[in-house]
Amino acid sequence: MGRLFWKIFFAFWLALVAAAAGSGAAVWWHRYARESAEPQLAVGPPQMFATDMAAATLRHGGVAALREWMEETGRVRRVRVFAVDAAGSDLLGRAVPEGALARARELAAESAHPRAAQVVAAPGGESYLLFVPHTALAPPPPPLPVSPWMLIVIGAATSLAVSAILAWYLARPIRSLRWAFDAAAGGRLETRVRPLMGRRRDEIADLGRDFDRMAQQLQKLVSAQRRLLHDVSHELRSPLARLQAAIGLVRQSPQKLDASLERIEREATRLSELVGEVLTLARLESVNPAAEPVELADVVASVAEDARFEAQAAGRDVSFHGVGGAIVRGRAELLHRAVENVVRNAVKYTAPGSTVDIDMRLEVNPPRTVVSVTDRGPGIAPEELGRIFEPFYRGGSDAGGAQGFGLGLAIAQRAIEAHGGQIRAANVEGGGLRMEISLPSFTQG
Repeated sequence: MGRLFWKIFFAFWLALVAAAAGSGAAVWWHRYARESAEPQLAVGPPQMFATDMAAATLRHGGVAALREWMEETGRVRRVRVFAVDAAGSDLLGRAVPEGALARARELAAESAHPRAAQVVAAPGGESYLLFVPHTALAPPPPPLPVSPWMLIVIGAATSLAVSAILAWYLARPIRSLRWAFDAAAGGRLETRVRPLMGRRRDEIADLGRDFDRMAQQLQKLVSAQRRLLHDVSHELRSPLARLQAAIGLVRQSPQKLDASLERIEREATRLSELVGEVLTLARLESVNPAAEPVELADVVASVAEDARFEAQAAGRDVSFHGVGGAIVRGRAELLHRAVENVVRNAVKYTAPGSTVDIDMRLEVNPPRTVVSVTDRGPGIAPEELGRIFEPFYRGGSDAGGAQGFGLGLAIAQRAIEAHGGQIRAANVEGGGLRMEISLPSFTQG
């Protein structure tokens, strides 16, 4: 059992003991106050008649006759007369109520109720104070089936059992959570605690579900990191192999030095671009863009102008239809990079002689700016639409050996999501692909 179990156990146990002690004290106090508020002596006609009978018996029959009469009366009647000597002892040896005795002595001295409290002398000279206490009207309570100490032991054992059950009920899932955290810290991210919680529907079960979501997300991130490292190593292998081949050619054929150096430079540039793309993607995984107001129309217009210049050289064109006044918060260079990657991707795949359309519109509820980029290319297979934003993923349209690393759309997605936006891809009826970038914005007043 852990320390938490014993803390909960003793807390519940002490709380139960305190509650029982408080309830007992309240009952005792209530009974004591009620008894204190009741009259000490019974002064009704039946009680005074009983006192007269006891006085007559003592005067004429003596102490022995009074004792016999009191024993007989106590068995067959509800009225019990007390006969108390000068020492304060009852003739039958019963416990004398202190309040009733004091009140009887006062009444006997004052003669306020001469029949309720009488001092009578026996033939032998002994004097006895005769009275009927108020508590003597009711029969004595029946004896308890067990001793009070046994009741205390039973109550303590019951409270211990209840406290142990409650402590176990609360400590067990926390112990399971600790085991799960230790397992996750040891690298076992597939660990889940929800099955260990049973049918619980409390805050501890919610904490277990939160842990499972956290472990699942960490597992996805670690898997993505491993896949990224694998893809990066795979992408680096080809240019490095070509570099080594070029160096080998230089050593074997010095006359081909210029061509080999050109090849080496091209592969080195490609490696530098790949490393730059990977670093950009890594930064976007943890970037928190500065909240600077950016006029999105200016960013998209700049991208469209650069893309049009490159597209026209390849027999294609780019058109832009935008609206002004849409302000987004973030970093202009990241937004420029994201839109540029999407537009360049569209220019690369659109059919020769076609136009890439860039449209920009504002939405009111909620306030967002939507930029759509539509090409006239072959489109994407439906089963691949959900994967084109994965790092290093190349669809079937890249089978012809198009240049690139498969990082452009991944970088665009990370940049857009870092600004609180979304990016979606959908095929266009009749051929082509439409990319929609949606960003939260506010209009400039």
